[in-house]
Amino acid sequence: MKKDNVVYLTQEGLDELKKELDNLIKVKRPENIQAIKEARALGDLSENADYDSARDEQAQIEGRIKTIEKMLENAKVIKEVSKDKVGIGTVVSIRYMDDDDEEEEYKIVGSHEADPFESKISNESPIAQALMNHKVGDVVTVNSPNGNYDVEIKDIK
Repeated sequence: MKKDNVVYLTQEGLDELKKELDNLIKVKRPENIQAIKEARALGDLSENADYDSARDEQAQIEGRIKTIEKMLENAKVIKEVSKDKVGIGTVVSIRYMDDDDEEEEYKIVGSHEADPFESKISNESPIAQALMNHKVGDVVTVNSPNGNYDVEIKDIK
């Protein structure tokens, strides 16, 4: 297995993927099969919008199942999280070194778990890349598409 195929996940992320896969296989797939059967029973398939819709949904379900299975096959669960340096699985508090000195807290996760609305950022994002392997008190430069800026690492949990 190439390193490029590795999917970094926290235990929480792994559990969520397994739960989604289970739901797709045990609930969504059977519901979709039933919808296809009911649409077929309506007769002419050439102009049957219900049938077309059910077949489209089937393709989405099967595609997502394959994607999750591949992710689980290549998953590397982050178990030991160092509090000494920023890494995948750590929660890091930073201070932006510009005029307003705003502070933020982020959890560094694998790209498949990233959710900016929950302050979970991908290990592949510019800010996470800049923070990786640095310690509390370090000031790092983030190379962002919108320009470079400096942040100070205030805390690592």
